[in-house]
Amino acid sequence: MMIFSPIQHLIEASIAQFDTISEERKALLAQISTYISAQVASQEPVRLVYICTHNSRRSHYGQIWAGVAAAYYGIPQVETYSGGTEETAFNERAVAASERLGFRIEKTTNGANPVYQVYFADDVAPVTAFSKKYDSDANPKAGFCAVMTCNSADKNCPLVFGASARVATPYEDPKAFDGTPEESAMYEARSKQIALETLYVFSLVK
Repeated sequence: MMIFSPIQHLIEASIAQFDTISEERKALLAQISTYISAQVASQEPVRLVYICTHNSRRSHYGQIWAGVAAAYYGIPQVETYSGGTEETAFNERAVAASERLGFRIEKTTNGANPVYQVYFADDVAPVTAFSKKYDSDANPKAGFCAVMTCNSADKNCPLVFGASARVATPYEDPKAFDGTPEESAMYEARSKQIALETLYVFSLVK
């Protein structure tokens, strides 16, 4: 497997920063690791569904970076998904930030809610990214871990039907910086934060 060089460098930089994650945060993230480890031990699929309100920014970052982390740590049975309490679109600012960080992204449909193929290596299947409700037919209906990436979705979905596990790891929304001089930097920073914590999750898998 040949991960694209900018992504590989970001992975290595993230691993070197694991000690910057707070102990409280590590305890939350370890719950996801426990779910993954249990599935691996029982030789069952590892289905992760990242959920935020609009399925437009943070949940896509979670889905994408989980795909990267699974490939990097050699856990082939991982399947990554994302969804929202509403359907909108994979936000163009989040798409652009992902491209700046080194992902190759191909838009395969047009319209208000395009489908994107997100590549991080030439010899690994891309992550398919588009906005959908978390209970969409494109997502698993049972046997998955629901990872809540925003406080609003966490509050509005106290119970995610079909989930074997539910973990809330909310992130600040880069949308707050739309149209400001900090916009690009904040989108990249949020993606890097999610990369850091997702790689940490997978580093704990036994």
